[in-house]
Amino acid sequence: MSTQSNPTPESFSTQLASPASTATICPFYWSVRRELSENRSIYLAPLAAAAVFLIGFLINITRGWTIAVHHGDLASDPFDLIAGLMMLTTILVDVFYCADALYGERRDRSILFWKSLPVSDLTTVLAKASIPFVVVPFVAWAIAVSVQWIMLLLSSAVALATGASVSALWMDAPLIRVSLLLLYHLLTAHTLWPAPVFCWLLLVSGWARRAVLLWAVLPVVAIAGLEAIVFRTTHFAVMVATRLIGAAPETALNSPETFPTNPMVHITPASFLAQPDLWLGIAFCVICLAAAVRLRHYQGPI
Repeated sequence: MSTQSNPTPESFSTQLASPASTATICPFYWSVRRELSENRSIYLAPLAAAAVFLIGFLINITRGWTIAVHHGDLASDPFDLIAGLMMLTTILVDVFYCADALYGERRDRSILFWKSLPVSDLTTVLAKASIPFVVVPFVAWAIAVSVQWIMLLLSSAVALATGASVSALWMDAPLIRVSLLLLYHLLTAHTLWPAPVFCWLLLVSGWARRAVLLWAVLPVVAIAGLEAIVFRTTHFAVMVATRLIGAAPETALNSPETFPTNPMVHITPASFLAQPDLWLGIAFCVICLAAAVRLRHYQGPI
């Protein structure tokens, strides 16, 4: 009896220790899951945009698209359009999410509940920052690639039905390279380059008591207006605009007229990472996130 009872306390203590060790690892993971469950527009907005695009593609698939297949010249416009649509969607989703990330929990007073949990302000702010920096670009990329493959399969079915060459269709649409180019462009031009804008919005979201976007835009307008009046230049306004729309320099070797996912584009990550403006923006991000952590520690519900 005594020999059989010895393993019981050991297994029981092991079971007690396991949740404790897991709890020290999982707060960030569960904080990110909380953001995804509370902000479903993160993935619903790109899905809705892709669904509308697919409907339009299905309507036109037997008209202009079929003509392009018959002439042996696969138009890349639909593939570029869905990629561009996902780029635009990421900008909108990131801006509205960051503007509401810290403000929303103060507005609905749920911050009182979340602060009662053993999750630090740093973990919470970093989890919120991971949405525009990691989650949104990968979600948009996965949706865009899925839509492109669906488009290619539908076009292949039309080509078979109309007697066109399916092999030529697949050779003219190198989707694997295009998908890698799109992922690279999303992570560089639409994540790292506009990161200062997103972090600024997170900071204002933790400070403002109402009208977050207005308070975020007012300093930009004031500085741009002062520069225009005093120096008669628009450098600051252009800088903010290029950051927001993802007009990052040295992301790839291509002409300005070439779309970022054109198969002839050659990516140049070393040149992009060597940009001083990129690292100045990242330094600004660190300052904004540190200030957002301090604000969340002291700010209460509205």
